[in-house]
Amino acid sequence: MIDFLTFKWTAPLGYRSTFTGEHVNVLRDMIARNYSGDFRLTCVTDDPTGIDPRVRCLPLWDEFGDVQSPHGGLNPSCYRRLKMWSKDAATLIGPRICSIDLDVVIVDDITSLVERSEDFVLWGDYVNPKTHYNGSMQLIRAGCRPDIYEEFNPVTSPRETRAAGFHGSDQAWLSLKIGPSAPRWTIADGVASFRIHCTGNPNKVLPSCAKVVFFHGKRDPWDQDVQAEFPWVREHWRLGE
Repeated sequence: MIDFLTFKWTAPLGYRSTFTGEHVNVLRDMIARNYSGDFRLTCVTDDPTGIDPRVRCLPLWDEFGDVQSPHGGLNPSCYRRLKMWSKDAATLIGPRICSIDLDVVIVDDITSLVERSEDFVLWGDYVNPKTHYNGSMQLIRAGCRPDIYEEFNPVTSPRETRAAGFHGSDQAWLSLKIGPSAPRWTIADGVASFRIHCTGNPNKVLPSCAKVVFFHGKRDPWDQDVQAEFPWVREHWRLGE
């Protein structure tokens, strides 16, 4: 069995997106429709209201929760996610973890993506070419790289990543610690960016190879205007197995 992991916490006032229990439930059902193996979805959250009882909810931990993005207060700060790299992650979450963001649409079978054999795999297509990875999807054998969690310093590490030219919060730290050569998914594997691979093509069509599409940016798959403009989003971002 694999443990899919997602996070939902109350966003700061003025943040670009708001996340709800329905978004967690839609993710759970998209996984059920597009993954052939046994799985459990765990949501780490400060508010389990409305979340399907089939989803395991864990209390949101405070660790690194007050560390701001080095790019400004309303930029995503996801340093909390570093705990899934800790040596205790197997006990806390499970032995094999696939972390996946809520702002995603799963459009095809993802079994081959999450049953890779490497100790970890990261998404490697990213809008900033110098930042090696995007944190939206991470596959980890629990405890394989505890240094990523243990060596993070909430005061100095964000400054180090920015000085090195990396963009983001935890993904910048992963880029600094791991370097450019980690096993990765790209668009060739079917892991797509809505901003780059969908809105960026002239016909705004879903790439034929796509299996998952991440909305890392200002637009979300639950936005009415997005669903009206891109019918494939409405088709796949929904409840029901």
